[in-house]
Amino acid sequence: MLTARSVGPLLLTAALLTGCSSGDDTSKSAAPVRTSAPAASAPAAPSAAPASPAVAPPEVRDAFAVLQATYNDGCTTPGNCEYFLNRVLSNLTDLHDSMKASPKGPAHFAAPLAWTDKLRETVGADPSFPDLKRHQKLLLDTRDEINTWMQSHPEDYR
Repeated sequence: MLTARSVGPLLLTAALLTGCSSGDDTSKSAAPVRTSAPAASAPAAPSAAPASPAVAPPEVRDAFAVLQATYNDGCTTPGNCEYFLNRVLSNLTDLHDSMKASPKGPAHFAAPLAWTDKLRETVGADPSFPDLKRHQKLLLDTRDEINTWMQSHPEDYR
């Protein structure tokens, strides 16, 4: 014989299941259902944490090697100039950031940092292709000055 005590949990379960499986999806913002338990070793992320941790700049030697690879490219290939100038600017920016973050400190890299700071000032907030083309000589001269400086400081790139 069924009693109120044995029917109560059964009715509650049936009501909950009916609400979940009615097929009437009037709520478009329903939260996804977790199908697996979270890993026991995964710590809970604080709600105010950034989406991804800041990535440290590459080592100076690695950023310099990437910049040196631009010597095999140029504006002589039709349609390649925009890519090339953006690449040199990006590589110089990465090298600048690496030098600033180096354990040797920015004072060790004072001259290359001054050259890249001058370039950044000149190019400013407009790294468009027409602006980079206009400053192409300064861009490539900065790359070449840094290359010469680095060649006289092999301990920084070996």
